[in-house]
Amino acid sequence: MTRLDSAIRRLTAQRSILDWAARHVTGRPGLILELGLGNGRTFDHLRDRLPGRDIYVFERAPAAHPESMPVEDYLIIGDMFETLPAFHRRFGSRCAVLIHADIGTGDEAENGRVAARLGPVLQPLMREGGLVVGDRPFLLEGCVDISSQTGVETGRYYVYRRAGPSSHPAREAQSRSES
Repeated sequence: MTRLDSAIRRLTAQRSILDWAARHVTGRPGLILELGLGNGRTFDHLRDRLPGRDIYVFERAPAAHPESMPVEDYLIIGDMFETLPAFHRRFGSRCAVLIHADIGTGDEAENGRVAARLGPVLQPLMREGGLVVGDRPFLLEGCVDISSQTGVETGRYYVYRRAGPSSHPAREAQSRSES
């Protein structure tokens, strides 16, 4: 497979997962968190799919296309291992219904270390029934890996749902049958 083919498969999977996740959080209360702005494509996509929702973006060094930049109050600049705990103190536990983490680099060993450190930081932010969607696997206590329910090729993208009373088994069963 060429690098172009691989990039197309990755972006297609990413779009499919974000669309799937947006359908699952529509109508559920909570904030949307985008970890890593990059050039702003996924933020722009989430903004389109979840109109009117508060989407907070965490980025170390923003350099996105001007049309894909969040407004200043929703752009949190700095290292996410410093800014996410401050966000947690500001908004409290279980404030996020969807967290999208596209944090990968070309260094798989470093990606694994970052994901291992990030899981415990994300877990307290997730609402019951909330989702973490990411480009790599995470260890999230109290969460279930539901990646296989998305219809996206195994290992391309990962989805975790926080267990709890606001999970809607009937709704999720219906969604699985629609996928």
